[in-house]
Amino acid sequence: MRILPVVICVSLILLAAFAGCTSTASSYSVNSNGVLSVTCAPVTTNETVLFSNETYTKSEIIMHTGTGDVVMYLSAPPHPKAAMVYVPGVGEKITGHEERMVQYAEAGYAFLFIDIRGRGGETPGYPFDSQGVQEDFAKFENKEWPEYYLTICDISSARGLLADRFNIPVYAMGGSNGGRYTAVAAGVDPRFAGYIGISTADWGVRDAVAAQGGTGDVLRFATSLEPSTYLPRISPRPVWMFHNATDPIIPFADGEALFATAKEPKNFTEFNGGHGINTDVDARLLAQLAQIYGNGV
Repeated sequence: MRILPVVICVSLILLAAFAGCTSTASSYSVNSNGVLSVTCAPVTTNETVLFSNETYTKSEIIMHTGTGDVVMYLSAPPHPKAAMVYVPGVGEKITGHEERMVQYAEAGYAFLFIDIRGRGGETPGYPFDSQGVQEDFAKFENKEWPEYYLTICDISSARGLLADRFNIPVYAMGGSNGGRYTAVAAGVDPRFAGYIGISTADWGVRDAVAAQGGTGDVLRFATSLEPSTYLPRISPRPVWMFHNATDPIIPFADGEALFATAKEPKNFTEFNGGHGINTDVDARLLAQLAQIYGNGV
């Protein structure tokens, strides 16, 4: 989608200058510029090996958080050179990534698919649509954790799991809506090695609120959701974005506009296909990674 439809009532501007939620294990804050900061509670996991051979091991990982379980799938060679935390777009299923997970493992990379909250898959949650934005703002207003912010913690926690297990660089990677979440996560968590966004752009929430005359806390909250708030913060880590010139869902120009907010080093690549990750994106990305980590395992 190009711009997420959103109606946030301007009369809800009630909070103090810095809204936040705290507990003994986790906290978040949003500063006056709409930049989110999080301290994420520790997580535990259960892992089930689904397949294993000399090339790679595929497993299902259930990440237990204080606010619910998150389902993930990991494919990794015995000694990966780097890892991708991948957040899918709407409608993407793990079954559509089987060959990709093998391909990345053969090239020497771990690939972790996160079924994030609210996308209608195996992880519970409500969708990030107009109503979802309203629900999240109500939680923000009450100094509770919005689901959007919990998802950012989930992505950061997944990075930590891979970094601890393999002691390797971990990239935040996502397609379409997933690219929006991972842009925020990469900006919020400086321990990500970089950001890889595919067929993605801003949500458009901030612009919609501003067009309604929204100011203060409602505008600050809307700003905290947008990828462009965080892309400049990723530097000097790399930003790599991929977009198809005839993308039927998120226009190419919107992807270029988001990319323009990033600082160097950055690279914007036009790929062949439609919307979202495909074999052409994989080939181009693996070629870029090979320039850093070399070819093969």
